[in-house]
Order: sequence, then structure tokens, then C-alpha cells
Amino acid sequence: MYPDDKMPEDHRHCIVCGKAIESDKFFCSPSCEDIFKKQQKRMARSRLITMAIFIAIFMVIIVLSYLRT
Repeated sequence: MYPDDKMPEDHRHCIVCGKAIESDKFFCSPSCEDIFKKQQKRMARSRLITMAIFIAIFMVIIVLSYLRT
């Protein structure tokens, strides 16, 4: 992190912790990059589980409507 008087004008912030970093980087440290990758994996798994649940519910509705007729 840069002291207030030494912060470069062209900068961005770490997408995990928000620290000011150079404009050509996305993360301030390898640990923030690891945290981001773990979050991405967790989100992908959650989307997959949600999709599977919706498909299962849809299939149950289809089967129940078929059995009803």
C-alpha cells in the first residue's frame, strides 16, 4: 500500500480487499488472488447446485402432471 503523498495517480484497487495497487494489477498479493479464486469456485458450485435443483423440480412437476392425466 502506498503512503497518501506517494500514491500514483493511475491506480486501481484490489478486488478482494480494496487496497490501492498499480493499474496493471488486479490483486495486491497472492493471498488475495487465492481468496478470489476460492470465491469463484464456490460461486460456480452454488450455480451448479441451484441449476440442478431447478431441473429436479421441473422434472417432478412434469412427472406429476403426466401422472395426473
